[in-house]
Amino acid sequence: MSWSGGVVIAVLVLIVIGSAAWLFVYPRWRHRHIEQQPFPERWLQVVKRDLPFFQRMPAGLQIALKNQIKHFLANKRFTGCAGFVMTDDVRISIAAQACLLILQRPGDYYSSLKSILVYPSEFLAAHERADESGLVSHKMPVLAGEAWSDGKIILSWDSVARGAADFSDGYNVVLHEFAHQLDNQFGHANGAPWLSSHQALQDWSRVFNEEFRRLRQLAQDPVARSLQTEEQVLDFYGASEPAEFFAVATEAFFERPHALAARHPQLYEQLQVYYRVDPRQWQY
Repeated sequence: MSWSGGVVIAVLVLIVIGSAAWLFVYPRWRHRHIEQQPFPERWLQVVKRDLPFFQRMPAGLQIALKNQIKHFLANKRFTGCAGFVMTDDVRISIAAQACLLILQRPGDYYSSLKSILVYPSEFLAAHERADESGLVSHKMPVLAGEAWSDGKIILSWDSVARGAADFSDGYNVVLHEFAHQLDNQFGHANGAPWLSSHQALQDWSRVFNEEFRRLRQLAQDPVARSLQTEEQVLDFYGASEPAEFFAVATEAFFERPHALAARHPQLYEQLQVYYRVDPRQWQY
């Protein structure tokens, strides 16, 4: 059976229209559909439990957070590893903490992130690292979390739960690894996530380089390390490399905003510009 030229053209037109609808119309419809869905009461209970400041947040940010959580859960795949049983509470807890970082970033739903793998506790990860001479070493560090550049984040549930249990100690594996994810989105993680302008990048680089240098100097002082007190807002792990400094600074920004602003005002200002929120408004 042969098709006439008119039939072939009609079929091609239908294919083009269908493809356009799938690429452009359906995503917009799905986006609106997700936002129109009510936020389940059970989800809200988990958010209030793991983000104790939620009810002190401005109403607009509460709505934004709930919408971000709905999009996150609709678009990311969660997988339990090493026998860990995935539950809705686990998914909601991780989503709630991760979405704090994108509260005021319209359209940014961790677009390159596809999967979150959750282990019951800290896990071993194989790493290869080459030194300046090209010598490759193999290590198996024990980790609480890790962000990969291929669209995966790995988390230890024990560590996630500990971070949520005290949202004021400056340690939070979800905030840490999702800061790496933001840093990773447009290339190699280097402590300089995508910024809106060349001037913003210059300001960021100036402040972060100076703060990173200071933390490294302090970290290399054995007396200072042994006497780390409440006044030390930034964990010394941030001195290991710029990407880790950004992640550690993000933890402090959301969990210890008053202390960070008092001790590192310029750093706090840059993070406030980047994240477009001021956690001091809701963290007493």
